[in-house]
Amino acid sequence: MTRSTLREINGFEETPAGLADATVILVDYQNTYTRGVMELEGWESALTAAESLLERARAAGATVIHVVNDGGTGTPYDVRAEIGAIHDRVAPVDGERVVVKSAPNAFVGTELGDLVDAAGNAQVVIAGFMTHMCVAYTAEGAFLRGDEVTVVADACATRPLSSSVAAVTARQLHESALAGIGDLYAVVVPSVGSLR
Repeated sequence: MTRSTLREINGFEETPAGLADATVILVDYQNTYTRGVMELEGWESALTAAESLLERARAAGATVIHVVNDGGTGTPYDVRAEIGAIHDRVAPVDGERVVVKSAPNAFVGTELGDLVDAAGNAQVVIAGFMTHMCVAYTAEGAFLRGDEVTVVADACATRPLSSSVAAVTARQLHESALAGIGDLYAVVVPSVGSLR
């Protein structure tokens, strides 16, 4: 049995963002998540959804901001190497800014907040890799700044993990992360097609 979300209890808006009135933040669509030690389950379908989101955002005239994580030279997140680059299918075009971060919350220690403010939109749409980590913490960061956040579920993916408590599948972690995000920080939509 489910309970009321904190968003419902607080009377927060439940209408998803409209792309024409939003800033779209694409988080960590880096090659590292498509191969090797950091390969995510479901990255192919998530990347296809991200392509669709990016195409629709551009067509709507939305401000698009790309975010990458830089883990340093020689790491799986080395933005100076091909492994840390943004995947070609969602690569930025002229006029789209790229923010380099070093923390899961893309607003920490970066210019992202200033860029979102300069775009002048109260609404932000967030999608990316990994659902439970940088997507969740960036959604939290946007919410705490006062932005109205929408997260696109099918354009996100993660990987299976285990802890001293239990092992969880990638699907379990993905869906749990989205439930946590949707409890307070954002309107979570199942697909790109759910956006206005």
